[in-house]
This record gives sequence, structure tokens and C-alpha cells, in this order.
Amino acid sequence: MLKSAKILAVGGAHIDRRGQVSGPYVPAASNPGTMREDVGGGVFNALRSAVLRGVSASLMSVRGGDAAADTVSRAIAEAGIADLSAVFLDRTTPSYTALIDREGELIVGFADMALYDLAFPKQIRRSKVREVIAAADAVFCDANLPTAALERLVSLAAGKPVFAIAISPAKIVRLKPVLGDLAVVFMNRREAIALADLDAAASPQDIVDGLRRAGLKSGVVTAGGGPMLGFDEAGAFSILPPPPRKVADVTGAGDALAGATVAALLRGLPLRVALRDGIAAATLAIESANAVPEFTTASFAEALALVPDAQEVA
Repeated sequence: MLKSAKILAVGGAHIDRRGQVSGPYVPAASNPGTMREDVGGGVFNALRSAVLRGVSASLMSVRGGDAAADTVSRAIAEAGIADLSAVFLDRTTPSYTALIDREGELIVGFADMALYDLAFPKQIRRSKVREVIAAADAVFCDANLPTAALERLVSLAAGKPVFAIAISPAKIVRLKPVLGDLAVVFMNRREAIALADLDAAASPQDIVDGLRRAGLKSGVVTAGGGPMLGFDEAGAFSILPPPPRKVADVTGAGDALAGATVAALLRGLPLRVALRDGIAAATLAIESANAVPEFTTASFAEALALVPDAQEVA
């Protein structure tokens, strides 16, 4: 059990743009709405949630030499995260643009992240990486890293738990060569189906069986407002998240869930208990109009009290 765990995260920290349609979404037409810009990224969003739950965190990412890079740098510092990122002056900082409907659900996302594919394999080979991994209690990564970088990272982290976030159905397959070495992978249903090579009608048990066959020992599968599926060596279970009091934006909720769940796991809680913390953090993220859900101990406890206990999956 770790009372104050240290996490090293390696992965996305970039500009997130979110455009929300103000009326009914009409495909192939001009839709009135609003656009806002924040700093996001899989492991960065997760780290912010983990830090709010008492974890000490450092982040290794890559960014360009533009004004967006300064925005990302400030956001990392304001979140209380040590910044170990590399800057490439002749490159553009990665970005993600999401278009969401008036209910907050994703219509389409657009990822401009070529720098991650180019730079991460080289960064993981830096001698300093071995040092910072040695100083951490756990490693957190996302599938913004190409497979070569993931394999090197997992090799360096041997003996420490490595947690991963899927990012997208297209990117989750990058995790396949290292699945057996990962402590927990966080994904949504579409990503799980892509990883397990199943069809869209797969049952929860089909998904668990497929992920186990792929080599994964433990995972969490989200399904929007539907039951969240988890499994580990103790078996499979589900938890139905409570409905949020309001839906401001679902973007980043899965990352918030991952961060709070990992923080609880590093306190020694089993996955089926730790995931309740994650669901509470995700609920607060959905209810927040800000990119960072600034929850307090009291507001988190209130949200956690509404999360039911896990139910076994037959």
C-alpha cells in the first residue's frame, strides 16, 4: 500500500478544442454553436484527476515551438505536475478538436498529432527516462505513443505497475504487443471491441473473454451512461454510474475516471472498489463546465456516496 504514490505519465498533453452545437445537429450543414479551447490529452487529463486525489505526478510529453506550447506548459504547472516534456522548436504542438452535440455527446473528433509518432520513440530512449522511471511508483501511459515507444517504456518499467488509456479504436491496437505487461487498460466499448476483434453485438462476457484472450489481465470498459465493466484476476463485475445532475461536457470524463481509479489502486484498493472513485471523478467532470473539474474532498465524497457497489458479471 502506498500512502502518497508517485506517478510518471508518458503521453498526450496538447490543445483541446471543443465545438458544441447549440441546436439539433444537422449533418453536412452549417451548425450554430460555440468553440472553446483548453489543454487536454489522455494522461494529462488523468493526472489532473489523480493529483486531486493526493497523488504526486510528473509528465513526459512532447510539444512544438509555438504559442500553443506555452499554453500547455502553463496548464501543466498550474495542475501541480512536474513537467519533463521535450520541446521541438520547428514543430507544431499537437491538438485535438472535438465537435459535440447540445447534449454533450461526441459527433466527431479530429486529431492533429504527428509529433507524437515522430518524437516519442526517440524520447523514450533518452538516458533520463530510466532515472525518472526508477523514481516512480507507477507508470501511466496512453496510446498516443506508437508501439515501439510503448514496448521500450514497458521494458524500462519492469517490476512497476503500468496503466494505459486507449485513446481511440484506431490507436488501442498499438497496445497489443504489451498487453500482458499492463496492470490495467482503460477503454470504452468501441475500443474494447477493436482490441478484442469482436463484433458490435458482443456481450459483456464476450468482451471480457476476448480481452483476456488478447493477453490483458485487467481492464475497465466504459459505456457512456451505461454499466461500466471491469475485470481482474478475481473475476468480472459491472457498476452502473449514477446519472449526473447536469451534462456540461462528456469530453475527458473517461480520463478523469482513469486517473482517480489509478490513485485508488495505488492506495491498495481492489479494482472493483477503486473504480467507484473513478466513476465519482467522471461524474464531476461531466457536470463541470471547466476543462478541469476542481472538486473538493467534500464534493468528491458526495459524488462517491451516489456510486453503487460492483455487481458480479455472470
